[in-house]
Amino acid sequence: MTAHSAPPDGWDGEGDEGQSLGDLLVRCTSGDEAAFEQVYAATAPRVFGLVLRIVVQHALAEEITQDVFSYVWAEAGRYEPSRGSGAGWILTIAHRRAVDRVRSVSASRTRDEVWTQKVTSAPFDSTAEAAHSSFEAARVRGALAALTLKQRTAVQLAYFHGLTYTEVAAHLGIPHSTAKTRIRDGLRALAHALDPGMASA
Repeated sequence: MTAHSAPPDGWDGEGDEGQSLGDLLVRCTSGDEAAFEQVYAATAPRVFGLVLRIVVQHALAEEITQDVFSYVWAEAGRYEPSRGSGAGWILTIAHRRAVDRVRSVSASRTRDEVWTQKVTSAPFDSTAEAAHSSFEAARVRGALAALTLKQRTAVQLAYFHGLTYTEVAAHLGIPHSTAKTRIRDGLRALAHALDPGMASA
């Protein structure tokens, strides 16, 4: 999304042609792109600021702000002037979208942590022990060789070099979520190679 330019000093909810934001939203319902541009210019800084305060992350705030205005453009007909100002309607949408995203990310993180503990705790313990046992070292190397290069690199960095998910992601230049996925998938494949019964339990 492009940089958010602030509205003129003293802006009171009027468009460039003296129209209220509510009137501009009504024009948007008929596909008036010029009206939408005025709505965006007048409200984007406030929307982005509100979203950023909730989600904290700049990139995520940009994404949600874009989503909010996509919704405003597509659903401008849902705005009811009798229920409040145009700015209030847009900011309410922004607040809900931001809060929903925070809840979604939090719930996803919790599910991911629970799943990771269930799936990788035993494989990690057995793999770590095997890796440090001379008579198991060859079997572990063979199991590692069966992984994809991306999985093997991520697993080695995490569990044989002691890097965190974040450090693995930074080291490989990939997103944090991608690093976690490679490590999880690699561990499951490694656990299956070392003990098929444990991997399927």
